[in-house]
Amino acid sequence: MFTRRNLLLSVPALAASRAWAQSAGPIRLRSFNHVTIRVSDFKRSLEFYQTLLGMPVQGHQGATVSLRIGTGPQHIGMSAAAPGERIGFHHFCMTADGFGVDRVLKMLADHGVTPGGPSAAALGPLQSFVRVRSEAEGGGKEGTPELYFTDQDGILVQLQDASYCGGSGPLGNICLAKPEAPPRKGLLAVRDMSHVTLNVSDKARSIAFYQGLFQMPVQAHQGPHTPVFGIGRGPQFLALSAGGANAGAPRKMGIGHACMLMDGFHVDKVLKALAEVGVKPRGDASGAVGPMTSYVRMRGEDAGGAKGGTPELYFSDPDGILYQLQDTTYCGGAGYLGNVCRG
Repeated sequence: MFTRRNLLLSVPALAASRAWAQSAGPIRLRSFNHVTIRVSDFKRSLEFYQTLLGMPVQGHQGATVSLRIGTGPQHIGMSAAAPGERIGFHHFCMTADGFGVDRVLKMLADHGVTPGGPSAAALGPLQSFVRVRSEAEGGGKEGTPELYFTDQDGILVQLQDASYCGGSGPLGNICLAKPEAPPRKGLLAVRDMSHVTLNVSDKARSIAFYQGLFQMPVQAHQGPHTPVFGIGRGPQFLALSAGGANAGAPRKMGIGHACMLMDGFHVDKVLKALAEVGVKPRGDASGAVGPMTSYVRMRGEDAGGAKGGTPELYFSDPDGILYQLQDTTYCGGAGYLGNVCRG
């Protein structure tokens, strides 16, 4: 159980926390931090991500490893699925400056999110939970508070301080001083997180919820009714999608895909690297995206892309978890690299 005493012990920067708690207005996001996934074969997935992307391990949370993206603290949290647990994306995390649990819980309550429990996995729609991660789980001596909440569709979101890396300490910002290097250099090198796209049941309702809570600016439009919401100073963003299909496949509510950014993005280069680890291009543009598959979507002007199309490259891992790879300048907008957004 999270108590007031735990909070006081776990947050040494009380002045910053108090200032944030007393401020009016919405929660101001700083950055996109991580996605956490559950996989069917941990060893196989670790080899896949490290061979393809060269991701070192920057921390451990019990059986969960944090695979660093670029110089961090952005990462992918990965663990083997427990019996009966769903394989795929588990949650995504965003950060804010001067993170304070009490203030966030109050703001969530003001938007209809009520305390739930006894774990993040047990939350129903519009509920919150604070997990105090112990030393045995890679947390701090007095516990590392981690705050989760769900939206109307039950999609799980984590909120933390901008310094969070999934490690120990009061803010979860103490990770390995020397990350555990992969066995070999990756075929590609990712530099940062870009976005997640959420498949929601009612897009207008979800837009109202996330905008009311965070008041993110509209960074771009991918169609007349599909705004892209900037996180912090950008180019990171949050995208919402409803109904229809993802390249022809029926959508389930939840995280549809996550996107990472790389220097020198070039479609042929990325497809070649994917082929080297066994990811094969999909011959048919429709239907479900199976494991170890890649495809390229040419987003046209009607969807906010370039006149000749903005190439957006997707691939799936051994469990069929879907990712997008783009150039470091990508903001979800127009132009060949998708880097033309509102200033």
